[in-house]
Amino acid sequence: MRTRGLCELTLESDDHRALARFYRSVLELEVLSEEDDRIWLACGKHTRLGVWAVGEKEFGDRGGRHVHFAFSVARGQLQAVAAQLRELGVECHGPVEHDGGDRSLYFEDPEGNLVELWDYFEDGDGAREGVAALS
Repeated sequence: MRTRGLCELTLESDDHRALARFYRSVLELEVLSEEDDRIWLACGKHTRLGVWAVGEKEFGDRGGRHVHFAFSVARGQLQAVAAQLRELGVECHGPVEHDGGDRSLYFEDPEGNLVELWDYFEDGDGAREGVAALS
């Protein structure tokens, strides 16, 4: 395998500061850096989430509209996040238990991106497969 995981994911938003506040509030992501047109949030030991204002960046880059992406979460976090999302008026589905025992929570962020929180590497088949794959 040539990769060691996902380094970053960027989302584009008409109000990138509000979207970053959403992720900071719901997932307790820390701000790594903030510029006029982008905010970088820590989401794991080696991964960051970029929340960018609309428009072209250096190297012709743009943030993206993503249909679906997933964050890995620790066991026991899904119910608490679901409760917080519902308090914020955000509809969510789950936690859903998958074959093998892992669970997911699904919701849309304020920009309409479908976000999954998944304990795949904490419970069920993912925990066993993930450890073997990472060894």
